[in-house]
Amino acid sequence: MTITIRTGDPDDTPLILAMLDSSVEWLVAQGRAGQWGTEPWSANPKAVEVVRRYATTGTPYFAEIDGVPAATLTLSDAPGSYLEPADEPERYIHLLASDRRFKGLGAGAALLAHAAEVTRRAGVSLLRVDCYAGDDGKLVAFYERNGFVRTEAFTHGADEWPGQVLARRVR
Repeated sequence: MTITIRTGDPDDTPLILAMLDSSVEWLVAQGRAGQWGTEPWSANPKAVEVVRRYATTGTPYFAEIDGVPAATLTLSDAPGSYLEPADEPERYIHLLASDRRFKGLGAGAALLAHAAEVTRRAGVSLLRVDCYAGDDGKLVAFYERNGFVRTEAFTHGADEWPGQVLARRVR
């Protein structure tokens, strides 16, 4: 098994949406609909626009396992509009998702390592991400296993979605 990372572009929006849809289906099957809801992102025009905007203003990356897209994230220079930017230059991870057929094979961790390297090469020392902090906390723990530390908790939206911002210093 070989994991390679490739750079994407806005034309990859359907692929990003397919990975988000796969993640939603998997989460719902586990009884964990709090993170991304119960409906496919590709069926929600507002969600499609969010993905397209991130893919246009940031840089999508894909981890491929033996040439098959397995996971994605988009890297930009600022968080979503629901959070304050850092008081220093930063890179921000958005929409980390995987095709759940590849769960546990290291594609997500490979993308996080790649994001850290891209950030370092850009001369930026702060890499941040936010994620769902509800349910069993496994997502926060995943980021912590990959070198991130908790910085601030937050809630978002009318349903008070529980979130956690995490940061990683890269040198």
